Amino acid sequence: MRFQTLDQWLSWQESLNPKEIDLGLERVSRVLHQAGHNNYFDCPLIIVAGTNGKGSVVAYLEAMALAEGCTTCSYTSPHLLRYNERIRINGREIDDESLCMAFERIDQARGDEQLTYFEFGTLAAIDLFMAVKPELVIMEIGLGGRLDAVNIMQPSVAVITTIAIDHTDWLGTDRETIGFEKAGILTAGCPAVCGDSNPPQSLLEHAAKLGVDLKLIGTDFRVEPGAGQWSLHADGNSMAELPLPALAGEFQLSNAATAIIALKSLRGFSVGADAIQQGLVHVSLPGRFQIIRQQPAVIVDVAHNPQAAASLVSQLRAHDCAGRTYAVVAMLADKPATDVIQLLSSEIDCWYTAGLESVPRGLSARQMADAVEQLTSDVKLCAASTVAGACDQALAAAAIDDRVIIFGSFYTVAEAMRYFALHC
Repeated sequence: MRFQTLDQWLSWQESLNPKEIDLGLERVSRVLHQAGHNNYFDCPLIIVAGTNGKGSVVAYLEAMALAEGCTTCSYTSPHLLRYNERIRINGREIDDESLCMAFERIDQARGDEQLTYFEFGTLAAIDLFMAVKPELVIMEIGLGGRLDAVNIMQPSVAVITTIAIDHTDWLGTDRETIGFEKAGILTAGCPAVCGDSNPPQSLLEHAAKLGVDLKLIGTDFRVEPGAGQWSLHADGNSMAELPLPALAGEFQLSNAATAIIALKSLRGFSVGADAIQQGLVHVSLPGRFQIIRQQPAVIVDVAHNPQAAASLVSQLRAHDCAGRTYAVVAMLADKPATDVIQLLSSEIDCWYTAGLESVPRGLSARQMADAVEQLTSDVKLCAASTVAGACDQALAAAAIDDRVIIFGSFYTVAEAMRYFALHC
């Protein structure tokens, strides 16, 4: 074996391809076949693309399938604390030994192919899932759709969540261009579900060109909130008096509905009403408006683009706070920091900025502070060099009835979770 530990494998993979992101399906397709695998599973596969909501939809799908008693595999990215989070079998993270063995098999199969970090992990997940012979596989697209490594697999149902401006260096600068990239996961004869209430015309046109049976939220299915419950209305698939999802936010009803319709769209696969309800109640997804401490309340959220920031604003407004709201923020350089800050500025009493200088593409502490200062000159600003330092300062200032919201990226949330694990 090339390496003995997971950390060694991951460190090597980061430098194997000189490009951090190298979109295209040719390399990964060749290695898949060289590893002895086909581009389809012997069970249904649901592929999930979109800008925001992908992780939530995958979490709902997994929770509902597991509640039904199905052997279920899921693949997501990025991770928060451990790489193993990305690959789950029956709800459990893959262990280091199994993952290293899968990396070795992919390494042996790749020949001279310069796989990226993401491509290596995707192929390892496929390799592991092939061996399990599950009843359902769920895979989240990493970036875009059309040229993402996950798109080498033939899905049984394709899901596209919301579409917003993000990853503009690779996907385009407008929703129509980005929508076309997301629509690249659609294939003729494969049903699809879209959870965007205002889908780009490019997506609709591509689906029509392929003759895809595309179910649209607001048209083919809709949600109806109620008091302590909600209903899903769809031709032949309506469900009333559903429990509210365990994931916070009214927008989660749309994500849950999208997941339910995706399951209902699978041919020869059935998840009962009881399992759907159990999945809604027991679903979990770290880092999405997650309260990790009380008195003062500390909330972490991976929001890093304007659409996610708008959802975070609605969450903050829906949860009353008797005191002040402190924000800890650190972001990547390729994210629209000013747009995100501007959306949240009306909800924040004091900003604590930090740098992500040890992270590829991370904004420096000075850059992050400058971005906040330009937009919030009338609000108190405290700058720190690290997320841990910013958390220190915010926690020292916050009273019992205040709250601290920490957001900006998966890296920011991960650092904050490690900090509070040590200090609380």
